[in-house]
Amino acid sequence: MEQNKGQKFAHYSIQFACLQKLKKNGLITVDEYEAIKKRLMSDFNVVSNLAA
Repeated sequence: MEQNKGQKFAHYSIQFACLQKLKKNGLITVDEYEAIKKRLMSDFNVVSNLAA
């Protein structure tokens, strides 16, 4: 079943929020955070992340 744009954005938002929490709690480095963020943005076709 294909997800619509809203569902994809919601999925991206949840993953991004989890990523931010990992960084905030010191569980990943800034370099790891940037690499994962870049991959998430690529996977979900996100051009700009104003929340970052």
